[in-house]
Amino acid sequence: MQAKFNPLQVIINPPGIQFGMPGDTIELYIVVINQGNQSAVIDLYFVFDEVFQNLTGWSSSPRESLALAPQQNSDEVTFEFQIAANALPGTYDYTLVVDSPLHYPQDTPITFPNQIKVLLKEQTAIRVNDPTFSIQPNTNPNKPLIFNSSEPLQVEVIVDNRSYLVDRFRLSCPDLDDDWFTINYPATGFEGPGLVSDVTALELNPGTQGQILLKFHPPGDTLAGSYSPTIRLYSENSPDLVLLDLVYIQIPTNYHLDIELNTILGQVSRSLGKYELSLANQGNIVRELILSLKSRDEEELYTYKFDPTEVRLLPNKSAVANLTVKPKPWWRRPWFGAGLVVNFKVDIKDQQNLLLPNTLPQGTLVWKPRPWWQFILLILAVLGLLGGIGFIIWRILNPDPLRLENFSANDSQITEGDEVALNWEIHHYKQLQKLILTAKGSPPIQPITYDFSNGIPETLGKGSTNEIAPCQVQQKQELICSNVKTGVKTKGNYTFELQAFYRNGIQLFSQNNQVASQTTQVEIVEKQIAEVLSFQADKPQYINGQNILLSWAIARPLLLKQVEISGSADDGTSYGKPIAYNFTQGNITDPKLQKLCTQQNQQLRCTNISLPATKPGNFAFEIKAFPNNGSGKISSKKTESKIAILPKPFKIVSFTINGSEQQNLELKEGTTATLSWKVEGENIQVKLQPYGDDVPLVGSKRLPVNLAFPPQIALQVNDISGKQQQKGFAITVIKKVVPTPIPSINPIVPTRPPNNNPFKTPLPLR
Repeated sequence: MQAKFNPLQVIINPPGIQFGMPGDTIELYIVVINQGNQSAVIDLYFVFDEVFQNLTGWSSSPRESLALAPQQNSDEVTFEFQIAANALPGTYDYTLVVDSPLHYPQDTPITFPNQIKVLLKEQTAIRVNDPTFSIQPNTNPNKPLIFNSSEPLQVEVIVDNRSYLVDRFRLSCPDLDDDWFTINYPATGFEGPGLVSDVTALELNPGTQGQILLKFHPPGDTLAGSYSPTIRLYSENSPDLVLLDLVYIQIPTNYHLDIELNTILGQVSRSLGKYELSLANQGNIVRELILSLKSRDEEELYTYKFDPTEVRLLPNKSAVANLTVKPKPWWRRPWFGAGLVVNFKVDIKDQQNLLLPNTLPQGTLVWKPRPWWQFILLILAVLGLLGGIGFIIWRILNPDPLRLENFSANDSQITEGDEVALNWEIHHYKQLQKLILTAKGSPPIQPITYDFSNGIPETLGKGSTNEIAPCQVQQKQELICSNVKTGVKTKGNYTFELQAFYRNGIQLFSQNNQVASQTTQVEIVEKQIAEVLSFQADKPQYINGQNILLSWAIARPLLLKQVEISGSADDGTSYGKPIAYNFTQGNITDPKLQKLCTQQNQQLRCTNISLPATKPGNFAFEIKAFPNNGSGKISSKKTESKIAILPKPFKIVSFTINGSEQQNLELKEGTTATLSWKVEGENIQVKLQPYGDDVPLVGSKRLPVNLAFPPQIALQVNDISGKQQQKGFAITVIKKVVPTPIPSINPIVPTRPPNNNPFKTPLPLR
């Protein structure tokens, strides 16, 4: 039959399957020839599924439109496929569509199915003459092959020898065990009749193709799930060539589970019913089962135990669980007849909520009737009951006497501030009338009375909101009191006595005025505090502005809350605001202090703790250690001697008269002398002698020079410690000289005769 003529001819390059790796860009070249008799507009686009869309990242198909005249060839149209960098190896399908609905509606659209094969990154680059292979049917992660356990899964490996030499090809599955697959190479035709020949490779001539059959038959214990074994093709001519591909296989889940209950002992009188539960996992998933029983009767008249209660089964594995069933309660056992029938069924839960069989095994246990001799035991039990009632009545009329026992303190020696707590036990306390607690010691303690005439008093029977009641009743006749507070916290030795007075008229033979008593001793010792062992400075004298370095040692630092350092002068004035260092359970909170202190043998030693010297004078420094246990005592210690803080050294920087520092100066009467000075220091007094006035550290003064000007002028500086420094000048005043007046004489002016000759120079006067 002659093929139908199509006016459009399409040339696709490359014509077959295209290869690429994740992240590569693949190009497809298309040329369209209009062989018809009319001009046409031709559209090129692609049709693909969601899997191909994820591979290329296309949200919509790229399109190209061509306008071709009759018998005209189009230019080469290029489409690029950008393979995603995270694309999984596999074969992905797409379709090229060539359509001209306006001009060739009867002959279009024309479809060209094609494929892109994403290679493994480990595969070597394929050259033009390198062999290639493909797998049919093709698969990808979203289009796996479904395995049917009833028959092997077969795929065809098509090998293309593109070289110019005869080559032999061998197939392998490096990811799988040998029992997973079988490889069948085609017969060569040279095997003799009746001979079994094991063909181990595919031999292909240059430019030919061949097929290798690959069958997958996973073992029976293979778990359900998705598998992607690697297929590798070896070339005998190119052993270093790595040709890889993946086959995606889906093994469906099989939930088949066989359960059987076997009875070992189903009729019992005193022993337990015994059963055996057999479990066989015929599926391909791991089973984690929890075993239990459910009653098939209205009442559950049994207890049971599975050993084990949880079973984990791998595919094609089995397990046995032992079941024991005990009928209950004892009084439901029949006295006669065929026995009590207990019906139950096995209840199994899968921890992963997987499917279970619709019907589960059921079982029956028969509880045999009692033997005849148990009637005699029943009669004896009735007689014993009557005897017991009589004994109870006798005990009511003759109760046991009250007993006071185990009177003691929580601790025979406690620390001051802690409260003494007592414990005691009273047997048959309902006979009790009252308790009197007395304490002998210094200071004396008032007696405490507990009245039991209306039951246990509230002070003993009710605790505070967060505390348990001190006294608890046990076994109805025993009153056990523990941690009963006495209010005693003061230092001293105490003897506590507890007296229990019987209630009058309880017993048949009245024991009026009966008293039971016990004593115990408690010592309250003085509360320990953190104690200052030593406190000193590194030297007795400092200059103002330096750091005073203090060191101290304190015993029992765990009891330390705060260390305070203060100072006072001879006149009682404070050196300044006290410096405090806080502690938390003996740990220093100040980071600077942590570096300078060490703890060893329950002693805190701190060295070279700096205290700035800011005030000259003689000061006594004191350290105080405040405790953290509520004690009112404070340990303190002063430095053995007072510390002298000297003012900074002072000096006269400059002292000039009219800018001169010469000690002997001459000044002219009537002039002005300018005195300038500059002094450095603190807490000093500056005077200008002989004037005696206090002047500032830096200043100047202008003085008129006359005959009364002092012969000596000095700048005198004194500090608060009595040190003095002086700089002065010896001055001589030069008297002002007044000149004697001279009488005035009229000068004789000589006359000169007139010069009538203008060219004659006159003679000079002598």
